Order: sequence, then C-alpha cells, then structure tokens
Amino acid sequence: MPSRTRGTGSTRAKAILVGEHAVVYGEPAIALPLASLPMRATARREEGPLVLESVLYSGTLADAPEVLAAPRAAIEATLDHLGLPHTGITLSTESTIPAARGLGSSAATAGALALALADLAGRTLTAQEHFDLVQVGERVAHGNPSGLDARTTASTEPVWFQAGEIRSLDLRLQAHLVVADTGVHGRTRVAVADVRSFRERHPARGAELIAELGQITRDVVDDLALDRPTELGVRMTRAHRALAELGVSSVELDRLVDAALDAGALGAKLTGGGQGGCLLALATDADAAGKIAAALRRAGAARTWLHRTDVRLPSAPSAQVSPG
Repeated sequence: MPSRTRGTGSTRAKAILVGEHAVVYGEPAIALPLASLPMRATARREEGPLVLESVLYSGTLADAPEVLAAPRAAIEATLDHLGLPHTGITLSTESTIPAARGLGSSAATAGALALALADLAGRTLTAQEHFDLVQVGERVAHGNPSGLDARTTASTEPVWFQAGEIRSLDLRLQAHLVVADTGVHGRTRVAVADVRSFRERHPARGAELIAELGQITRDVVDDLALDRPTELGVRMTRAHRALAELGVSSVELDRLVDAALDAGALGAKLTGGGQGGCLLALATDADAAGKIAAALRRAGAARTWLHRTDVRLPSAPSAQVSPG
C-alpha cells in the first residue's frame, strides 16, 4: 500500500504588468504572480477510475470535455513522469481565477495539479520538471506557448521575459493593484493579428509604438525595485494608450481605464492579450484601491480583486518544487 493517501499543490494567477504584444517583436515583458488569486489542487487515492473535480466539470478524466483538454494532457504527462497509475486517484481544484481572461488560468491549473500529484507520490519536482509538465498542457491550450505563464504562475516574484529568456526581478514596490474583469473573453490571437496588420499598414508608427512599449518595460524595472508607484502608474497608462493605438484594447477596457483614472488610480492598463479580458489599476493604498474597485464595478466590471504588491509569497509554489 502507498504510504501517502493525499497530496496538495498550489500556484497562482499571473498578470502581465507591461510589455504584452511588444514581446512578440523581441521587446521585454514583465509579469507578476498574483497571490490574491491562488489555485489549489488536491490528489487523493480512491478506488476506481481517474477522476477530476472542478468548477467546469466533475467526472472521469477520460470523459472530460474538450475545454479541459489542456489540464488532462498535463495530468497524464505528470502521472507518466512520476510512475503513477492512471486509475485510483481523484483530483480536485479550487480557484477563483477566471478562464480566458489573460490571467494564466490554464498554466496555474496544470501547475497545481502536477504539484499535488508529486506530493501524493512523495516526490520533489525541480523547477524545470514542473515547467516542462505545465508546458505539455500549455501547448494544448495555446499551440506554441512562450512559457511566460508557466514560469510566472509558479514564481514568487516578478518575471522578466524577453526572446525566450526569463529571469526574476527585485520587487520593493509598496502599492496595491486592482484587477478588474471586463466580463468579456480576451481575443489574443485576433489581437496579435491586428497588431501585425497595423505594423504592415503603418510601418513607421508601428515600430515607434513597439519601441515605446519596450522602453516602458525597461523603465518599470527601476520603478519596481525603487518603490516608485507614481512613475509606474504613468508608464502603465502610457502603455495602455500605445496598445490601444495598435488595436489591442476594446470599448470595455477603455471605459474601465477612464473610470479607474477618474477614481484616482495612479495608472491603468489592459493586461494580457486584450480585446477583452482584464485590466490593472494601480493605487497607493488599500483605501484608494477599494474606491477604485467600486468605481470599476459601477463602470461595468464583472468583478474585481485587490492585490498588494508588497505581499511576499512562499519560497516556492508548494513544498514539492525545488530550484535544482
């Protein structure tokens, strides 16, 4: 009989702070792990088939709908990697991360499930093993994923991403982020195509905007390290305006940006693929963040979350990951 009957794992959502879309053209991007939106998974040994319990579906993994093809692929790859059977295990997930909103829900789900299975097996996954297993699911979900979601949902600090290379950043910023859901699914692939079309029709201006987004990202590194929320806010709004000109924003996102700024936000911008999805607004403190969140809901946000930038996460996504 196996010595462990239960395993757990946790990851969290991610938000691209600056650099989305410009990263496609070789510029850097910065993403933040969002401790305020955790993903938790449990693996239990139970007689019978392999079962998945989630908000979207509860039943045997073999009969899971197409929308769960990505976590299913990650689960099966993890079971094979750990030498666990494809029967006699019940997996469950618990999270408030909305799907298809640019917050890394698919990577967070796959990552938490992989950790839960490793814990059940009494194994320690290295950071690279964990990344590789999450990427199995991400390839199903996104075709050719950059790896940014897989890295950031498992990270404890901001992540710099450029041309496939990822490194951690220093975070000393003491501020609050309001994450607001437009209630509209993001359209990343359409937005990427629209940016490409803009660059083809307006090559000089397109190049200027991409370069501007890249420089904003480089400047934000110092804002995070030197605790400069006011400067960061200005850059966030500049980034949104540039992205909007490239065709990445939407009526809903622009309305929420204006509402956040009118409510006293230091800055606001879309996050992720755009043309829907979520928005980030920067506030100086909890009171200001609460007022901005209320204003965003009045302006049409489906829901909001508050995130303290100075909250320190655990040293790893769960006890089962080692840096080696």
